[in-house]
Amino acid sequence: MRYRRLKNKKEFSKILKTGKRAYSETVTVVYMPSDEVKMAVCVGKKYGKSVQRNRIKRLMREAFSRFAAQLKPCSVLLLPKVREEYAFHAFERDLGKIFKREKLIEGSVQTTLP
Repeated sequence: MRYRRLKNKKEFSKILKTGKRAYSETVTVVYMPSDEVKMAVCVGKKYGKSVQRNRIKRLMREAFSRFAAQLKPCSVLLLPKVREEYAFHAFERDLGKIFKREKLIEGSVQTTLP
């Protein structure tokens, strides 16, 4: 299942003001109910140069896409925590834990690696 991207400032500010927050070791998730699954990643300049920031965004988008099909309709904003190194498996593990803990997943989770 494909998910939609959050793009305009109005949606970002609405989620940041009224959304619920969930924390893990590598990522903070801000979410709120919506009519469909939407997602955005916020990575500021404190995370490094553009190459590093783009890598973080790619890893987080891929980790999120593993769970997108099972998610209840909601808007999700992903905020990584500052680290020395970023790994796909850490993002995938932590997003899975958060989605289960916050009961955002419908049914069982199946994360199969290609």
